[in-house]
Amino acid sequence: MELKWLEDVLSLATTLSFSRAARERNITQSALSRRVKQLEDWLGSPLFDRSSYPIRLTEAGRTFLPRAQEIIRQVQGARQELRQLHEIATETLIFSTLNTLSLTFFPGLIRRMEETLGPLKTRFCEQRSSFDGNVALLDRGECDFLLTYAHESVLPELDPELFTYRRLGTERAIPVSIPGESGEPLHAFRSGETPVRLLSYGSSTFFARRLALLFAERPTPLVTVYENPMSVGLKAMVLAGRGVAWVPESLVVEELRSGQLVPAADTSWYVSAEIRLYRARQQSRLPVEQFWAAVSESNRTAKAESPARTPVSAIA
Repeated sequence: MELKWLEDVLSLATTLSFSRAARERNITQSALSRRVKQLEDWLGSPLFDRSSYPIRLTEAGRTFLPRAQEIIRQVQGARQELRQLHEIATETLIFSTLNTLSLTFFPGLIRRMEETLGPLKTRFCEQRSSFDGNVALLDRGECDFLLTYAHESVLPELDPELFTYRRLGTERAIPVSIPGESGEPLHAFRSGETPVRLLSYGSSTFFARRLALLFAERPTPLVTVYENPMSVGLKAMVLAGRGVAWVPESLVVEELRSGQLVPAADTSWYVSAEIRLYRARQQSRLPVEQFWAAVSESNRTAKAESPARTPVSAIA
């Protein structure tokens, strides 16, 4: 029996959908189905009734579910306890972050903080493909900081009495396409016309939710031809000429400058987001407090030097 089998069952029990649970677990639907069946064979009883839609837990499944949750809590608790002992000894700062920010924003943030604090030891938690998955790493205490996008309509589900944040900057996701022979976007995005070939984030990432709100406000004919929760994957498919994707601007600066990519729509279709750094309010580790103090001071300095600007430019 493997721990991931239990995690698969919890995800499936929550979503009651093999396809949604597979996306949440970042595996194929067939792999999820196979692993759930392996656990059922190991237990000697089916956990889900697959004859209905949506699927539902069997009586055995309802009995087993709380026990699976307790097993996972105990294993994760032991793992976290041992990791904390190790991290206290090594003074390593642990981050949960979205994939794009780990590539575009995180290096500059650390470089800036090292100017004040000296050399830092940092590492990432195991990244999750879903927005909620990365947030959960901080909520469960598996990291010191969460570096994430946020918007008033798409916020991390963190208790404000237990967690706080600093606003580090802003980001725009812009629709991009390769240019056609005339220099115009090969896959132009115009509301109300021919369906646009959309390269999609799926449904569980920050920008997937942000774009869902945009499309709900401005109904547009779309045909999704590819899904990938990572911006770098969508960017690669845009460069291959497969369609339009909303990609963080910081990830395509060079391609826009060189003309490899062009905006696929006017600026009214751009979507904005804040870049935030979250942490738990209660901390005992000195390196965490020192890093937080340096971030806060950098924000105050940036505001004092440029009152009309956001503090991001001092850190990014």
